[in-house]
Amino acid sequence: MHTNDMTKGSPMKAIVQFAIPLLIGTLFQQAYNIVDTMIAGYNLGDDAIAAIGATSALYSVLIYFANGMNNGFGVVMSQLFGAGDIPSLKKAVSATIILNTVTTAVLTVTVLPFLQLLLGWMDTPQEIFAMAYQYIFVILAGMTATIAYNMCAGFMRAVGNSKTPLYFLIVSCAINIILDILFIMGLQLGIMGAALATVAAQIISAVFCAIYIVKKYRNYMPERTDWRLPGALVTEMLATGLSMGLMSSVLAIGSIILQKGINHLGKDIITAHTASRRIFEFLMMPLQAIANACSTFVGQNFGAKQFKRIRHAMGQVLWLELVWSILSVAAAFSCGTLLIRMLTGTDNEEIILNAVYNLKICTIFFFPLGILFVLRNSMQAMGYKIAPVLSSSIELAGKVLSCIFVIPVMEYTGVVLTEPVIWAVCAAFLSLVYIFRKATQS
Repeated sequence: MHTNDMTKGSPMKAIVQFAIPLLIGTLFQQAYNIVDTMIAGYNLGDDAIAAIGATSALYSVLIYFANGMNNGFGVVMSQLFGAGDIPSLKKAVSATIILNTVTTAVLTVTVLPFLQLLLGWMDTPQEIFAMAYQYIFVILAGMTATIAYNMCAGFMRAVGNSKTPLYFLIVSCAINIILDILFIMGLQLGIMGAALATVAAQIISAVFCAIYIVKKYRNYMPERTDWRLPGALVTEMLATGLSMGLMSSVLAIGSIILQKGINHLGKDIITAHTASRRIFEFLMMPLQAIANACSTFVGQNFGAKQFKRIRHAMGQVLWLELVWSILSVAAAFSCGTLLIRMLTGTDNEEIILNAVYNLKICTIFFFPLGILFVLRNSMQAMGYKIAPVLSSSIELAGKVLSCIFVIPVMEYTGVVLTEPVIWAVCAAFLSLVYIFRKATQS
């Protein structure tokens, strides 16, 4: 059984050691996304990339909500682990399983019948509509496996184990790529083959992850009496889970609205934006890994009431975010065009130029994005339930206003500038809230 008590020793060492497996895991995941895009682009053409990109925001709303809830449940579990309250931790595991089961059932039953209407509302271009529908239907039908894996990974991270979820993720990515090649290039299943490969790999990963937890963490697994849940614990888990779930889903709803604005600009812009997002998300992963590791560190130390240790660690983490932001800008400006050409296999200069343009502007604003990630995650772990959701609401409002007033006038330049400006505004808002609260508590 592997656990990691982050309430002792060097904060920076604990965070970095925890972040490295998270980073490797997310890099593998994004590497798969890039390979998936390359296989689809080289074998199915630009339309396949556009179809995947046109549906990604819709998928994100549902998965981000469910995974945001799991992150919230993980915060509670990390606090209980940090406090050494194992009986309550077992009950929290029970609550996590029950709440995930209900959430998954509700999302699956309520969304699948309305997919065509949702794609129509998003103004998905007719020439890629059928491909987009096939892809997203299969992906959403299999989201149970995605949520199950993230639930298992969330538990292990809460008790300080970020390595084992990495191993399962690497296996999942490898299976995914093999199945992509088999289904798309071998069996000629087209865009549906890409979706089936993703779902199959996620099912395998979730099953093996669950088996591992039952065998290795038996002391933390709920017994019969642990399924009778105290109201106070359920209330705390729901409050934290819904707070993080709403925060994540509001962000994703904003992405759907922004995608609607992008879809109006045509197939080539959709393809360019999708390609640049793949590389942008790859470069963004270290920012997220560091912030996620900081969240687990803060959760455990908050449970142990070591508040000075938390403040010291957050300052050091922001320096790491700054260093990576500078490196990302250098990579985007020196290698952006080469990366886009390699990723898409396209010779369409409009696609390449727009993709590189978006990549450069986004990376320039990486440091505000890093601040935003760290504060959102850490403040949730310290019990701030309202401010992070408000920052997400600001982001949603900004994307709505951009789609109504900015994108129709500035077209793709409006799209490119929307998210970076919002990151800076939201980072400033959370910084002021955190500084004010810290001043009033000192």
